[in-house]
Amino acid sequence: MKLLHKLIFAFISLLVPATAPAQQPFYTDDADVTSKGQRHFEFSNQFDILQRSAYPNLQQNTASFELAYGLVEGVEVSIEAPLITIFNAPGTTPRTVFGIGDTNIAVKYNFHRERKGSRLPALTISGNVEIPTGDVERQLGSGIADYSLNGVIQKSFTARTVLRLNGGIIFSGNTVTGAVGIRTRGTVLTGGASLVRQFNSRLYLGAEVTGARTGKSDLGADQLQFQIGGNYFLRSNFSLDFGVVTGRQTADPRFGAQLGFSVDF
Repeated sequence: MKLLHKLIFAFISLLVPATAPAQQPFYTDDADVTSKGQRHFEFSNQFDILQRSAYPNLQQNTASFELAYGLVEGVEVSIEAPLITIFNAPGTTPRTVFGIGDTNIAVKYNFHRERKGSRLPALTISGNVEIPTGDVERQLGSGIADYSLNGVIQKSFTARTVLRLNGGIIFSGNTVTGAVGIRTRGTVLTGGASLVRQFNSRLYLGAEVTGARTGKSDLGADQLQFQIGGNYFLRSNFSLDFGVVTGRQTADPRFGAQLGFSVDF
């Protein structure tokens, strides 16, 4: 029990919001991985109203596609790429920018599963490389490769309520996705927490806090955003995912709405 408390305290000490997309619609990653030989696909579309400080950028639409594959038992590999549309103020050239953003490749390892009757949570670690495939001049990409490591603690309080904590570090890079994110380059601490409850056989609802911190005093060097959302399962392997996001920092969207789906096959 003392070990569990120390682990939770360590992650909470890094509780500054995260970027990595998972456990859709939440950004806080879960401890689960795709089963060996199986595939998991997620699509989400998020429309954001940007902070006033982002002017002349006014809104952004991000359509993300992610495919995960169970490589071996407990290990998942995935690739995710966004299509980004940025809407600028009248008089700005170009008024609208559209194209592919930076591509993320990840490896995720669930090295301890939660067991009934045990106080230990599920534990997972993942490594990510974000390749700069987006056009920097058009604000679609960061122009640099990002290397990050993320840890996940997942604990079921009841059969229907699950807490997930993330803590990680971007060793090199930033958190930019289009016009949203921290532009300061270098080491970034990341983290997040989500609480999700199953209300019936089809509906899951939850809330989270996510973001990032650089340790610098520059404007836009931190993120802090909140989301409420959930999943509605049309079939056991297919869900509709939805959420609303609000941010408090320059690097966050002022308000956003997300809609997507997840499918196992």
